[in-house]
Amino acid sequence: MIKFEPYSHPYYQQVCDFLIALNQEKKHINWNWARWEWMYAHPYCDRQKLHTIGLWLDGEMIVGAAIYDLFHGEAFCGALDGYEHLLRSILEYAYANLKDENGLGIAARDDDVSMQEQLARMGYHKAEQTEPILRRDLNKSLDYEIPSGFAIREIRFPEDNLAYQTVIWKGFGHEGDQAELEKMLENKVLPPNRRSELCLAVVDETGEFAAHCTCWYDERTDYAYVEPVCTIPKYRGMGLGKAVVRETLRRCESLGARQAFVISDQEFYKKLGFVPYSEYVFYKKP
Repeated sequence: MIKFEPYSHPYYQQVCDFLIALNQEKKHINWNWARWEWMYAHPYCDRQKLHTIGLWLDGEMIVGAAIYDLFHGEAFCGALDGYEHLLRSILEYAYANLKDENGLGIAARDDDVSMQEQLARMGYHKAEQTEPILRRDLNKSLDYEIPSGFAIREIRFPEDNLAYQTVIWKGFGHEGDQAELEKMLENKVLPPNRRSELCLAVVDETGEFAAHCTCWYDERTDYAYVEPVCTIPKYRGMGLGKAVVRETLRRCESLGARQAFVISDQEFYKKLGFVPYSEYVFYKKP
């Protein structure tokens, strides 16, 4: 018998398990278990609303979910094979509980005609916003060179948390705003399934983090997910980002990953061998 439950922390790992099962065929690769981990621990995640995430269970197994992305206004809705009949209820719940003052946006794969038609029947309209997905096989060369004076090392938590947050903060263009960085550091949530050997930094001779890449991999899958990658401004153009991404992907391959995905359309990734895989188009209802 199917039952509905609002999200609470004891369901955390079961949500990961659900997203792993959902993506055996990569149909919802834009929303995989690693995106859930990244979103859940992100400093901008509106944690006060986690209870609004909706879960549908068959016994103890999550078979459907409506999950907002960082904050209300965008949501992922999905159901396992054999439970597609729940999808309309999941979509109705999402609109009622996960919209913001502008409504709700839901991404559908560009070739998922069934989902697109379902959204249209419910009053959603195609928007210009998209989520492009790039893919790379890991059986191709991942060689790299790193400039003299730099090295790649694992990031250790919690002792490296300040350096980790700082390289991300500066790498994404927020250099100088220390007050907001300190506010970010108030978030003590660490993703429980993040692996130190796949969370790497390029360090200079002083030990400062110059670039960073995290990949996410679970042995129940054949893919790695790349998020985030950054280089602080003063060290850009030196190949540090390329080096740390390739080293992280090499480690994923050694653990069993056969391919990697990233939500991006940047030339940076295409130069690293990533190619277009699929595109998710947002449908919005005001």
